[in-house]
Amino acid sequence: MLLREDLEKREYELSDLAAKSRESRGRVHEEKPCELRTEFQRDRDRIIHSKAFRRLMHKTQVFLAPEGDHYRTRLTHTLEVAQVARTITRALNLNEDLTEAIALGHDLGHTPFGHNGEAILDKIHPGGFRHNEQSLRVVDILESSNKRQGMNLTFEVRDGILNHSGKNLPITLEGEVVRISDRIAYINHDIDDAIRSGVISLDDFPKEAISLFGERHSQRINSMVKNVIEFSDGKDHILMDDEHWNIMNLLRDFMFQNVYRSKDVKKEEDLIMLEKVITSLYTYYCENPGELPSDFQRNIETDGTAEVAKDFVASMTDRYAVTAYRRIFT
Repeated sequence: MLLREDLEKREYELSDLAAKSRESRGRVHEEKPCELRTEFQRDRDRIIHSKAFRRLMHKTQVFLAPEGDHYRTRLTHTLEVAQVARTITRALNLNEDLTEAIALGHDLGHTPFGHNGEAILDKIHPGGFRHNEQSLRVVDILESSNKRQGMNLTFEVRDGILNHSGKNLPITLEGEVVRISDRIAYINHDIDDAIRSGVISLDDFPKEAISLFGERHSQRINSMVKNVIEFSDGKDHILMDDEHWNIMNLLRDFMFQNVYRSKDVKKEEDLIMLEKVITSLYTYYCENPGELPSDFQRNIETDGTAEVAKDFVASMTDRYAVTAYRRIFT
């Protein structure tokens, strides 16, 4: 039987650059160690068993309320990021448990209706809204139990969640792996969904991207992942070479122009409606804090009504937000 101490010893067979759970900067509130799991494994399990993680299955990735069964949601995006990140981490002999925990938690703070919902909250909430910061707020404060406030995750997992996007790099290579894996995953699965929907075809693609990455979904991911592994091996940062990085970002720009901002993907009337839904709900709960659920109300005294109203609206799934709007305003 393998106990926690055995697993911790095994971590010292990893790369010298790998994070070691025994050397973690720890938790805000000290806890008795688990007999079976390392600290990073405990964090992963807490994230998987959280309500916020379950809600990701009903949050938009790109396509709003798609009729097909095979379009990505925020949950399937998260799982694909975790898969890409674990492949890179394993090849570089880093700590898979830490990588997986960060990957599974990185989008817990995402709003309903994808980045459109995020943009609306950023516009109407004082201080703005950034999903990476909200993800950290979820694990630190909102996902509470009778025993504790928040999940009380390790410093390294919290840092990786916060810095998976934005200007600052994570402090661990595992966090950097998740950061680049997030981009690899969403560019490729959004291409896959957009082709399936008929919004774009391979004929529309930049020729340089097809030449470098290939035509198929699996070829593109394999090319990007392989380049990250080869170019990062032995280095103190996780990188692609300039050619792969530039062409991947060319693909990203192509997606913004032809998919993310396309009226074929997000019709004008749908965007108007979702802005009305989020704005109306946020305003309603700011003006009627007594209507907030009790587990949110308890944060009003310390954080203020607007912050808590933002927390509640951001936590909603797409369908819950629409249902709540109809219940209140129709």
